Amino acid sequence: MQLILVSGLSGSGKSIALKVLEDAGYYCVDNLPATLLLEVVDFLADAGHDKTAVSIDARSAALPALPEHIASLRGRGVDCRVLYLEASTPTLLRRFSETRRRHPLAGRSLALPEAIERERTLLARVAPLGERIDTSDLLPRVLQNWIRELLGIGPGGLTLLFESFAYRDGIPQDADWVLDSRMLPNPHYDPQLRPFTGRERPVIDYLERDAAVGRWCADMQALLGRWLPEIVRENRSSVTVAIGCTGGRHRSVYLAERLAAAFRADWNVLVRHRALTHEETPE
Repeated sequence: MQLILVSGLSGSGKSIALKVLEDAGYYCVDNLPATLLLEVVDFLADAGHDKTAVSIDARSAALPALPEHIASLRGRGVDCRVLYLEASTPTLLRRFSETRRRHPLAGRSLALPEAIERERTLLARVAPLGERIDTSDLLPRVLQNWIRELLGIGPGGLTLLFESFAYRDGIPQDADWVLDSRMLPNPHYDPQLRPFTGRERPVIDYLERDAAVGRWCADMQALLGRWLPEIVRENRSSVTVAIGCTGGRHRSVYLAERLAAAFRADWNVLVRHRALTHEETPE
């Protein structure tokens, strides 16, 4: 099992870290009492979870035993890494003021500044156990990217949907990018090709004989190949590329299938054909 133990000061970004890990396929447990760490890890391992993230904060009464628990897990062969998030007191004061959240240790006996310093003291033995990130000057998006890079989380979580459509029916509302193919030769005007779709060999052969179709595919593939990694860096989990032609049965269908084949090796790719509602769409 791979275990990421997330800890740190309240308001420093632990929830952001857990969200990044959850999106990357980790089974996440928030605010787990440290006394239950060994039992929960064993339970999740028995249930077949090989990637787990657990958040433990200062409210856990068994924090002093946490280093021993981590050593025990590593002795069992668990790949245990600790991610500790912290921030300056002025930054934490501002964040709690802006969000109007209550600090977990603040109450009748402790004001907010005192609660922050008390939490630092309680977590003093946890901070040196792993990777430390000071989030004082980091935007949430930057912190997400830092966590991905630090833990070696790649872009494999992005789902890339290629969707063909007919302009006469309107542009799909779920489209992120819209690519127009109406300038390419239209098989619809050939009576022998009209009954077929862009997934069938007669239309495929017709379009592949035209140099303009090849140039269109090369240009769009280069465009997507250049910018998809940048979209992933913005922590997007899905992108819909809508490809349109007049009727949505020939050119756009062929092009959606061809682009999907080009990107399937590197991304989680789906294909949908809006105008072929009564035909099965192969994955």
